Amino acid sequence: MTEPGHLVDELVTELPGWLPSQRWFAGKDRPVTAVRPLGVTVLLDGDPQLLHVVVEVIQGDRQEPYQLLVGRRSHPPEIASASWIGADGGLNFYEASGDADLTAVLLDKIVAEESAGSLVFEHEPGAQLSGGLRGRPITSEQSNTSLVYGGQYILKLFRKLSPGTNKDLLLHRALQAAGCEHIAEVVGSITGELAGEPTTIGMLQVFLSDAVDGWAMATTSVRDLMAEPELRPEELGGDFAGEAERLGTAVAKVHADLASALGTEPVDDDELDRTVKAMADRLDEVARDVPELAEHVPELRAAFDTVRELPPGATPISMQYIHGDLHLGQVLRTVGGWLLLDFEGEPAAPVAERHALRSPLRDVAGMLRSFDYAAQQLLVGQPDDPALTERALEWARRNRAAFCEGYARGAAAPIGDPREHGELLRAFELDKAVYEVAYEHANRPDWLAVPLAAIARITHGGE
Repeated sequence: MTEPGHLVDELVTELPGWLPSQRWFAGKDRPVTAVRPLGVTVLLDGDPQLLHVVVEVIQGDRQEPYQLLVGRRSHPPEIASASWIGADGGLNFYEASGDADLTAVLLDKIVAEESAGSLVFEHEPGAQLSGGLRGRPITSEQSNTSLVYGGQYILKLFRKLSPGTNKDLLLHRALQAAGCEHIAEVVGSITGELAGEPTTIGMLQVFLSDAVDGWAMATTSVRDLMAEPELRPEELGGDFAGEAERLGTAVAKVHADLASALGTEPVDDDELDRTVKAMADRLDEVARDVPELAEHVPELRAAFDTVRELPPGATPISMQYIHGDLHLGQVLRTVGGWLLLDFEGEPAAPVAERHALRSPLRDVAGMLRSFDYAAQQLLVGQPDDPALTERALEWARRNRAAFCEGYARGAAAPIGDPREHGELLRAFELDKAVYEVAYEHANRPDWLAVPLAAIARITHGGE
C-alpha cells in the first residue's frame, strides 16, 4: 500500500472539488480555495487500508478543520458514487463511512479501548459493549455522519472539528449523570488532538430501534389534516397535540436537569442589551444578502428593541446550558417517551457562541418555529391556496399551544410558562426566523417563503 503521507498529498488535490458535494460540508456558500493536511492516522493497514485524516479547509479568510475516513482496497466496496474521491497507484480512494467492513474497526477499537496515533478510543465507565458489528451510515444525517452498529449502537462522527470536548458529548454526560430520562445513553467516545488540545472526534450511544423521528410524526399528522378538510385537528386520528404537550414536558425536564447538573448564571443588567445587539447584527447581515427580507426590517428592528425596554424581572432569572438548535428533527419518540438529540447547537454558529449560557426560551422558540415548518412543508412549491394555508396555520397554532402547555407543566420548568414571557419569546422566535431566512436563501430557495411568511405574521400580531 502507498505510504499515508503520499496518499494524503494526492488526496488534498482532489478535495477542493469533492468537498462541496458532501451533505455534511458546511462551506457550500463559497468556493474551496485550498485544503491543507493537519494529521493522518493509520487505523487499519494493508488491503484494505483505513486512514483517519484531518484537514484544514481554506475558503478565503475562513479556515475550518474537518475529519475524513479514507479507505483504499483492491476490490472496491459497493458505496455511494459521491464517496469516491480519486485514484492513486491504480487504486481508488474513497470516503469510507459507507464501507461497513472498515467502519467495524471503529467500534472494535472503542470496545478494546485502544489508541492509534493521537486518537484515543474508550468506553464510558461501567459500559459493557459488544464488538464485531458492522456499521452502516444513516443517510438522513447532514452536518455530521452517524453509523449504526447491528441495531445496538450509534456512533456520531463530528465532521467539523473544534478543540475541546464537543458540547453534544459534554451535555449528554452531564444529563446522564443527573439521571435524565430524555436522552439516549452515552457508552463511548473517540478523542483526538487539534491545535494541541484534546478534541472530540466521535460519540457512541445506545441505538433505539423503536424510535420515531418527531418531524416524521408531525408531518404525517399534517398530511392527515390536509386529507380530511371537513375535520378539525382535534378530531383526527393522527392529532399530534397530545404528543406536542408531552414533548414540551420533556424539554422542560431536560432544561431543569441541565440547570441542576451544570449550574446557572444570573441575568445581569447588560444582558438584554447584548441580546438585542446580537439580534440586530444578525438582521443587518442577513438583510444585506437577502433582498426579500428588506421590507420586514423596520418591524423586526422594532420587535428587537422592545426587548431592551422590558422592565426588571420581565425576563427569566438565569442563564444556563440549553440545546441550542431544538426542532422536531432533533427529537425521537420511543415507547418510553420523548428523547432529545444533538446538543451541539446551531451548526453555523461559532464554538464560543454554542457553549455560551443562554435563556431556555431560545429552545422553546426553536421548537415553535419547527411546528410552523411542519405545518407548511406540504405547501412549499405549490400554488397559493388560502384554505390549505389556514388549515396549516390551525395545526401549527394548536400544537404550539400544546407544547407550551406541556412545558409549563414540566417538573421544575426553569422559566415556568413560556407564554408569560411573551415579548422576549416573540423576539427569540423572530431572530430564529431571520436565521432561517439566511439558511433557506443559501440552501433551499424554494423554502424561503416559510420564514418570510412567519415574520410577516408575527410582526403583525398573527402569532
